[in-house]
Amino acid sequence: MPAPAPSPNRLRPFFWLLGGVALVVIGILAWQKFGPEPEQSQQQRRWRDMRSMAVPVRVAPAEHGRLDLHLKSLGTVTALNTVTVRSRVDGELVEVAFDEGQKVEAGDLLARIDPRSYEVQLAQARGQQAQNLAQLENAQTELNRYRELQVKGHVSAQQLSAQESLVREYQARRQSDQASVDDARLQLSYTRITAPISGRVGLRNVDVGNLVRAGDSEGLVTITQMDPISVLFTVPESELPRLLDAVRASPALAVEAWDRNEQHLLAQGTLASLDNRIDTQTGTLRLRAHFDNDDGRLFPNQFVNVRLRVSSDEATTIPNAAVQYGSSGNFAFVVGQDDTVSIRQLRLGASEGERVIVLEGLAPGERVVLEGLDRLREGSSVTIVEDGEPLPAEDETQTP
Repeated sequence: MPAPAPSPNRLRPFFWLLGGVALVVIGILAWQKFGPEPEQSQQQRRWRDMRSMAVPVRVAPAEHGRLDLHLKSLGTVTALNTVTVRSRVDGELVEVAFDEGQKVEAGDLLARIDPRSYEVQLAQARGQQAQNLAQLENAQTELNRYRELQVKGHVSAQQLSAQESLVREYQARRQSDQASVDDARLQLSYTRITAPISGRVGLRNVDVGNLVRAGDSEGLVTITQMDPISVLFTVPESELPRLLDAVRASPALAVEAWDRNEQHLLAQGTLASLDNRIDTQTGTLRLRAHFDNDDGRLFPNQFVNVRLRVSSDEATTIPNAAVQYGSSGNFAFVVGQDDTVSIRQLRLGASEGERVIVLEGLAPGERVVLEGLDRLREGSSVTIVEDGEPLPAEDETQTP
């Protein structure tokens, strides 16, 4: 006997289930086609849009020319000669003949000490000298008479010998008296205090009317030689081979002294000497440079930035701002004739100021990108922005 056919009411839930599944599938397909773009796809489309549009950049050419290479250091201006002027005799200071900060020449009068007591001493020494000279002349006359009488037998040989000894004694006194006169004259000359060197005087330590002594430690004033002047600075031990090679090639290396901010050149000079040993505590070698300092821009104990030129090389250079650093080494974005960029690996040499030497990777005249680097990729199209024109902001170059 055949089975009975299923009732339509029993199949109805099954049809409803099939319909729901179909609606879900249609909804998913519609969402994938018409719904919002995934974030990854948006990023990819953004990169495609950026690659397809011209990126504004500022460029600079690789230049071939002479580049001076320097060793840089912090230095201290040091006077070649500094003298503390002290009195050599005791007495009252009666005159100060200089103004504080004045430039003086060697031999100029600086101060005077009351000379009267030393004039008296000189007069006494001269008086004693005159007295002893008179005695010497008298003894010499007596000796001549004794010699005549001794020939005639009126004076014994002993008397003649005694008179000769007396003359020699007075001659010795004459030498001693002359030394006393010279010493008194020298002490009197010390009452005039003169500049031992040429230079600039500092602030005076003693005023007129004070009693000064030869043993005063502070002295009257200090004189510092300003022209020429020197700068002491150090270089690291690691730079010693390059420095020695430069000194052998040209002992009088050029040295520049710049201000603290390295904005203004203060003076130009030459390397004068190197120390004979390396400081083991700092690992540096001390050097001294001489400067004419005619304009007085260098001042003792002033801190300056020193640039010692060690070489001057012919090389291809680019601005430091164009160099990029990646995992594979240094590179730069090079703009081709079709105004598209390519990534070029570089081998760099020494740098100086805002430029760096390119040993390999660039030819003179090739253009490298300075600004607008963040928006560049291999093959990006660029538009050149001239110097002086503002570079558009990144959001101004995005596709809406």
